[in-house]
Amino acid sequence: MRVGLIIVTHNAAALVERCLRAVALQSRRPDRIVVVDNASHDDTRSRVADAATALALTAEVIEQRENVGFAHANNLAVDTLDDCDWVALLNPDAYPEPAWLQSLLAAAARHPAAAALTSRLMRDGAAEVLDGAGDEYHVSGLVWRRGHGQALSQVAGALVERRVIAACAAAAIYRRQEWLDAGGFDPRFFCYVEDVDLSFRLCLRGHECWYVPGAVAHHVGSATTGAGSAFSVYHGHRNLVWAFVKNMPGPLLALHLLGHVVATAVGLVWFVARGRGRAYLAAKRDALRGLSWLWRARREVQRTRTASVGEVRGLLNRESLVARLRAR
Repeated sequence: MRVGLIIVTHNAAALVERCLRAVALQSRRPDRIVVVDNASHDDTRSRVADAATALALTAEVIEQRENVGFAHANNLAVDTLDDCDWVALLNPDAYPEPAWLQSLLAAAARHPAAAALTSRLMRDGAAEVLDGAGDEYHVSGLVWRRGHGQALSQVAGALVERRVIAACAAAAIYRRQEWLDAGGFDPRFFCYVEDVDLSFRLCLRGHECWYVPGAVAHHVGSATTGAGSAFSVYHGHRNLVWAFVKNMPGPLLALHLLGHVVATAVGLVWFVARGRGRAYLAAKRDALRGLSWLWRARREVQRTRTASVGEVRGLLNRESLVARLRAR
């Protein structure tokens, strides 16, 4: 299986250099490496070239004149990798351990129905703290990484390979043809939740996504956008609405729409208390402004759905919304 690796970067020269060093140590190196530079103002391009030379890597650089967003940049790279069966995505602030890619490909062989496989993310600089043991998608439309910020030893199932609903694109692989058939990342999302949206669509089309605990990457998280920044709050919470409305099968959408509204209202209180109320309100306003195109996209997504409502429901997190909100 040929694998192309994609790294999308924006003003993250030091991060992408360290990421390439980790790639060079892979027991199974990618067949191609594509770095998409989203109009960086730092020395990203020259440092990528210097690092690739020093590490004996061949890295192709796609330079953008403007920041087209994480979603569209990855789509551009996937289009160029037409000689690859799989595409691997790494954030510039995600540093894989040497067996990372080999572990994901081995799991892909074990699970031939998988179109996406995701990694065990550990918090960079904190050896025993999880950044995420697979993505969880709640019936209300909330999304989180399982075990985020918790000790590895305290998260049940963190070391168990299992089917999940979504892959975190900070460190994941996708079967290229299924990516293309599903339409790839939605460029309107720009960044945040685009990986959950794509994974949900793959699930609806009858494909599987697997969490592979043996594929480990150490993740900083929001290293370029800023954790809890107005930027991340806006894009993340606008896109939560779009992913929920676009992908949730009709019976589940009707059943859980009220829960989505309640979660949205509680989220407003949460972010107002943390000084991000304006960004949060703008996110929900602009999410609603997109409903016309969103409803057209929903019809197309649901038209191609082959998974049953019961199968989709079985992959959703259905714990008490109150308990989930308290956990935040």
